[in-house]
Amino acid sequence: MAEKSMAEQMEELKVDDGKKGGGAKDGKKKKVAAGDAGGKTELSPPPGYMEERLSLYTKLKEEHDALMAERAEKDSKSIKVTLPDGKVVEAESWKTTPYQVAAGISQGLADATVIAKVNSSVWDLDRPLEENCSLQLLKFDDDEAKAVYWHSSAHIMGEAMERVYGGCLCYGPPIENGFYYDMFLDQEGVSSNDFPCLENLCKKIIKEKQPFERLEIKKETLLEMFKYNKFKCRILNEKVTTPTTTVYRCGPLIDLCRGPHVRHTGKIKALKIHKNSSTYWEGKADMETLQRIYGISFPDPKMLKEWERFQEEAKNRDHRKLGREQDLFFFHDLSPGSCFFLPKGSYIYNSLVDFIRSEYRKRGFQEVVTPNIYNSKLWQTSGHWQHYSDNMFSFEVEKEVFALKPMNCPGHCLMFDHRPRSWRELPLRMADFGVLHRNELSGALTGLTRVRRFQQDDAHIFCTMDQVSIMGTGPFNIMGTGPGKHYGDWVSEGSLIHRKTSPPQSLFGEKWVLNPGDGAFYGPKIDIQIKDAIGRYHQCATIQLDFQLPIRFNLTFVSHDGDDKQRPVIIHRAILGSVERMIAILTENYGGKWPLWLSPRQVMVVPVGPTLDDYAQKIRDDFHRGGLMTDVDCDASCTLNKKIRNAQLAQYNFILVVGEKEKTSETVNVRTRDNKVHGERSVNECMERLKQLKASRSRNAEEEF
Repeated sequence: MAEKSMAEQMEELKVDDGKKGGGAKDGKKKKVAAGDAGGKTELSPPPGYMEERLSLYTKLKEEHDALMAERAEKDSKSIKVTLPDGKVVEAESWKTTPYQVAAGISQGLADATVIAKVNSSVWDLDRPLEENCSLQLLKFDDDEAKAVYWHSSAHIMGEAMERVYGGCLCYGPPIENGFYYDMFLDQEGVSSNDFPCLENLCKKIIKEKQPFERLEIKKETLLEMFKYNKFKCRILNEKVTTPTTTVYRCGPLIDLCRGPHVRHTGKIKALKIHKNSSTYWEGKADMETLQRIYGISFPDPKMLKEWERFQEEAKNRDHRKLGREQDLFFFHDLSPGSCFFLPKGSYIYNSLVDFIRSEYRKRGFQEVVTPNIYNSKLWQTSGHWQHYSDNMFSFEVEKEVFALKPMNCPGHCLMFDHRPRSWRELPLRMADFGVLHRNELSGALTGLTRVRRFQQDDAHIFCTMDQVSIMGTGPFNIMGTGPGKHYGDWVSEGSLIHRKTSPPQSLFGEKWVLNPGDGAFYGPKIDIQIKDAIGRYHQCATIQLDFQLPIRFNLTFVSHDGDDKQRPVIIHRAILGSVERMIAILTENYGGKWPLWLSPRQVMVVPVGPTLDDYAQKIRDDFHRGGLMTDVDCDASCTLNKKIRNAQLAQYNFILVVGEKEKTSETVNVRTRDNKVHGERSVNECMERLKQLKASRSRNAEEEF
């Protein structure tokens, strides 16, 4: 069948109350069914670049298909396809596809498969197999399949964006939860009022089951194909180093893409566009401003409903919202990315730091204090200047360049090196809560999770290579090995991994997972992920081996046999990670309902009437001196029930009600924020019990009282 013209395709793809055709002929924009009156509408006629792009693609695709047909006829031979269970399936090279293999096993399996994996590489289901291979069929619950599914969904949304805005598409990747697409628009922006139009168009694209087609094209031809889009040309000129690269087509959209993708747009069963923002080309503030639109999709509408419920719960728990409501912290434009912690937020901050300090004391760490500002020569020695200077705040002092420290490790190297060291001192554990600054892009700043000023529970262990084996018994979840760029040779990476071939269960009862390529600059690392109350994972603690800083700073120690040229190994470790980020995670995990030991509102004293105000104030002062965060409500305009309710809504862990009876007997009547009534207790008994529960860091002190 002859390829339809661009005009014919676009006429069929127009949206009008759920029907094809009926397109406007006068060049005006055409309304989309169920679209918001204030939002965008699909462009009619479509952008001119679409027809030119498709015309060139069609010619190349016809040539490619003819060559593939000839190759299949000439070079096809019998091959063996090995499945994960060891079963071997006969197939024909350049003819048999993974989808056909799956359908031969079960049509249900074929329909449920998102993407194939051929010899450990993800592979389009309709792309013919080329040689003997292993084959895996991945469903949506597989992380790689999920990424492909969301990448394909991004192309669907990208097609809709071109048809509505007519701008230049940039990057459109899958992300941890969904996908986004960036677009450059000359003048107009993107509004959430546009979402109904975009979603309806995406639904039409999905309903049409547009196939995803893969085509390999020469770089110079692609520069001609995308001459209308300076961003695609930049990618081709700056990122593509091979003579050819691939594009994928669905409907009128043709985009630079490595792929792979789902078989056709109909595989996407539920899609939602939920957010937009502005960004910069490749995140650089001095480059063009782009419009970014976010989406999410699933193979089952029920999964989308569950995601929406989850999003509503996460919205209610947002640490920025709770931080304002609970008077914990705020941000100001005059110091972007730097948090102002109010008294109650400072209490949480200091409680976390005090907790880590108490653990340091048990484990032989020595706390140190180091400068905030260093000459850039330090960072040149450490290697950070070469790799990280763009993320550092630097300035000139007396014709020398200085910078605020973004990490503590180089300063600790200076401390280790300021006098000769003996093997008897090792392992030497230095801990530092110093203030750090990193020059994050303004568009990336996100509450407490991405800031410019922060503190870490940062520590560095200087030890011998033999002492590294203690890491084999530590708690961890993910171990990252050599990234694409790292310092020097990781001579001990192999032995470290070997030690972990049969590791013990971690402290958390979770197995470790090897993550090749995820190590940092200095050496292999261990990351610990924690799951919060609503099922989200957060990477917090990190333990990382460093074989390079000791070399760069020429650190040595005298060994037990008198050799003074022995090189230590450094272990970088942080358990909370950033204290700021941990507070964000904990705020959302608890939903602002803090456990007693962290709570900035531990006790509220409530007098039943004005005549009890003095007694209530005395109780407040006694509990305050006892180390408990205590307030008193003497507002005469509120009823007793209202005061109690206010304290519960403010998340005071315990409410102590006092009346004439309690004043006479020097007692308090105890209840909790969840309205559990513990009854009358003596003041001393109540205070001592609360102090015990606080010291034990009980998770559920209200029940254990």
